[in-house]
Amino acid sequence: MRDVQVTVVGTAQDGGVPQPGCTRECCKIIRSGEGLRRFPVSLGIVGSDGSTHLIEASRAMGEQFEIWNSVERNIQPLSSLSLTHAHLGHIDGLGLFGKEVMGIQGLKVHCSESVALLIERNPVWKLLCEDGVINPTLWKANEAFEPSVGCGFRIKPIPIPHRDELSDNHAIIIEGRNCKLLFMPDHDAWTDTLSGQTIREWLSGLEIDIALIDGTFWDSNELQHRDLSEIPHPTVCESMERLGSKGINDPDIRFLHLNHTNPLCNPDSPELAELTSMGWGLVKEGDSFTLERL
Repeated sequence: MRDVQVTVVGTAQDGGVPQPGCTRECCKIIRSGEGLRRFPVSLGIVGSDGSTHLIEASRAMGEQFEIWNSVERNIQPLSSLSLTHAHLGHIDGLGLFGKEVMGIQGLKVHCSESVALLIERNPVWKLLCEDGVINPTLWKANEAFEPSVGCGFRIKPIPIPHRDELSDNHAIIIEGRNCKLLFMPDHDAWTDTLSGQTIREWLSGLEIDIALIDGTFWDSNELQHRDLSEIPHPTVCESMERLGSKGINDPDIRFLHLNHTNPLCNPDSPELAELTSMGWGLVKEGDSFTLERL
């Protein structure tokens, strides 16, 4: 039996980087081959028994499987999928599991009731259910479960306030024996998420060792042509202000779910230098974390 391995296979907001339709310099540079491509947020997990588990189903799954395979050789067919919510980049790859592409049968899709209802009401995804490709399996908020028997880790869904026009939203805690990893790519505001606590107090209460958190926008001036209240996310600047510099007993906090306009996408940016100087990090595709099996 091996330890559990969590691999990051996507770090961007729903459109990826470069984003379709963007003609700004931030995406031109990457299309020219000089920058780092990023795919919609997703994690690949290999259990202690060799079983494989995907968090989020993006349309870039093909490229993401290549990243996963570069870290974990000869991964088995998927044992489970977990979905945090129903926004575009987290769910729009479901069709890839069907007969036109992967031809999977009986894939457990762990999700909330509202996500399952959306899947069952969508004519394309409903057909996947009827054909036995996917099997939406309801989780209970704040209750940890094994995504497959004997996988050596548990998933614990935590309700998190985020735009709910399609479904509710959950962060996911991946639990090993002595380590807990938080995956929280989306939330509306720290004030709503924390309910009066500090970030440190909240993470400590959840016993988090590694936190991969929402870093969609660097600051509130990033999208001057858009009303950010329509797409609410706490900025990285706000998170840094709340956190201050990393202390010796703080968890490993890294940001992901980057919008294509976020200057953190540029590895040479002063913004990234500022972030890392405070002791915090940025997630990149291929990053991997080891959790001791349960």
